[in-house]
Amino acid sequence: MLLNLTNHPSKQWSAKQYDHAMLLYKEVIDLPFPQISPALDSASLDILVEEYEVKIRQINPLAVHLMGEMTFAFRLVQRLKAMGILCIASTTERITEQIGDTKTSRFEFVQFRAY
Repeated sequence: MLLNLTNHPSKQWSAKQYDHAMLLYKEVIDLPFPQISPALDSASLDILVEEYEVKIRQINPLAVHLMGEMTFAFRLVQRLKAMGILCIASTTERITEQIGDTKTSRFEFVQFRAY
């Protein structure tokens, strides 16, 4: 099973991304990414990382799709990898369109990549 720890619930993924996850992991479970204040100090961040490590160990996924606030993600990836838990990120192609002063971007899923 793939544990999705991001700000993007799997129900909002493109069909391509969801189907690829199902092919690789057979099931996807969402764990909402925590709201992390930019004012949070390092010690408090470490406590939050530890709380999520415990939650993830209890769920016992094959892999964790982990993307979000960079310092939290980095610390959690380090801990999970040290325990032998595969951590992955989704890669996307940015497709940008400029019409006058308006620039729009959409992101197309390409693959999952291990940290």
